[in-house]
Amino acid sequence: MFFPSVYETVSVIKYKPLKVMKSNEMPPLDTHIFRKIHNYSIGNVENREIDSHGKLPLLYEDGSGNKYNKATYGFSFSTGNHQVEFEPLKSFHSLDALFLDTTPPFHSYEHKMRELADIESQYSELIKPHTQSHEKAVQHDPSGPKLSTDAIIRLGGERFIQSCSSTSMKDISISNHPYGGSFSGLSDEEVKDVQLIENLLLSSEKVTKQQYERSIKLLDWCDVLSCSMENPVQRLVHYFSKALREKIDKENGGDTSGGSKKKDEANLAERVMTPSATATMLYEKTPLYQAGHFAGVQALVDGLSGLKNVHVIDLSIKQGTQCTILMQALVSQPNCPIEHLKITAVGTNSKQKIEQTGVWLKSFAESINLSFSFNLVIVEDMLDFKKGLLELDPDEALGVYTSCGLWGMIAQQDRLESLMKVIRSIKPLVMVVCEVAANLNSLNFVNRFIEGLFFFGALFDFLEECLGCEDEIRTFTESMHFGKGISNIVASEGAERVMRHVNINVWRKFFARFGMKETELSMSSLYQAKLVVEKFPCGSGCTFDRDGDSLVIGWKGTPIQSLSSWKFS
Repeated sequence: MFFPSVYETVSVIKYKPLKVMKSNEMPPLDTHIFRKIHNYSIGNVENREIDSHGKLPLLYEDGSGNKYNKATYGFSFSTGNHQVEFEPLKSFHSLDALFLDTTPPFHSYEHKMRELADIESQYSELIKPHTQSHEKAVQHDPSGPKLSTDAIIRLGGERFIQSCSSTSMKDISISNHPYGGSFSGLSDEEVKDVQLIENLLLSSEKVTKQQYERSIKLLDWCDVLSCSMENPVQRLVHYFSKALREKIDKENGGDTSGGSKKKDEANLAERVMTPSATATMLYEKTPLYQAGHFAGVQALVDGLSGLKNVHVIDLSIKQGTQCTILMQALVSQPNCPIEHLKITAVGTNSKQKIEQTGVWLKSFAESINLSFSFNLVIVEDMLDFKKGLLELDPDEALGVYTSCGLWGMIAQQDRLESLMKVIRSIKPLVMVVCEVAANLNSLNFVNRFIEGLFFFGALFDFLEECLGCEDEIRTFTESMHFGKGISNIVASEGAERVMRHVNINVWRKFFARFGMKETELSMSSLYQAKLVVEKFPCGSGCTFDRDGDSLVIGWKGTPIQSLSSWKFS
């Protein structure tokens, strides 16, 4: 296949995951966990052209009405070689250990200090304006561009480190920080936000030491200066403060919500996966999830290219938007027109809504003259999902697609493993997987708290920039989805904690158990993602990074989604 030509080099922020601890106990907050680096990498991509075979139709037009038929923008990726070989099941630890041990520990104390020193220099590049001379730095202009939520979190983290571990900081020159030990150069709102993050972290530290009264006093201060309708940092602190209070109540035996709260937590993953009008509007108004869909469908088309009778098994069909993209992509192949497309939706709930999705897809297929059939497989328990339910035809080419359809089963190891065994038995030509790119499944509260702070901070920042502060969709999404997710990650333990996202490295190890090998995403997939985000005013905040053969889609450098393509050996 040929690929789009690319000319412009784009800086991409590379994210380093945080340390994950295995202990069931809750140790004091490790301040070194804040030594988190966002490295920049710049590279070039070979110029190539794209042909009409196997690529998605160009559904967008520029302002002049001209259709895009050539890439005029490029990518730069930090690349690495990841080859996942098949390993027998007996060579791995249990699934639970696999999903919990998500990142390696820091190599040494000196390594931590080097990371902190690197962060100091990163601050100078990211936040501090260019200097006019070697002797005097230009002060930050409060009337200039606002600091990102990520930058505010890291500044708050640095002040927290200074207040908690001044001894370990003695070898680091704080005077090199663009703001030193003060708030010089920050606007009044940014000062308030940094203080909020600092006090939120101090409160979480008191929780780890079971100093609940001191923690509550700090949370009282946070609550006075934050609410769900202010800027992203203040909204973030509002929901994390609420979650910390829930955790304190549970640890003191004062949680009175009882069965209703547990039922709500149990249904959290199901609610996230259920089709809704709000989810549709959010999808239409923001670029990140569309970018994942378009790139993922292109990967599916690449894996099924040249085949006339196609059967796609969708594990997360929701509103079916990705299916319409797939339909248009398949009918647009002039060298190999599709003869029939069958889509089978698999799920454990929302039967009526998925049936409505099927009706809509049939109508859409008729409108583009595509021979199409739709099957629905609903099982009460994923353990009941069997190969015989799929109505397979030996003459059809099989593909599997899932967008955030696996993470909800991480806490149900037998269900996830049973599903993967069925998928392996049908031998699809390709399986495309899009999942959340965050480590939120550590047994250790501290690790989940810090990872969640950065991850949800990026999401709050993303919705603010794409939707605005007053948007009702933003308000509902943050309250009903993000807020409840934060509460579950921070305040719940054991079976009650259902929000268990892991990053692509963990999925690699898991998929290797079933003889799956990662395949490189084509430049056409990357081009589709880039083309989508460029149609949004806020699209410049989206970042793309190569992680081995996979694509990580992020917001201002913080990973949000990972997209990967797999084949079975």
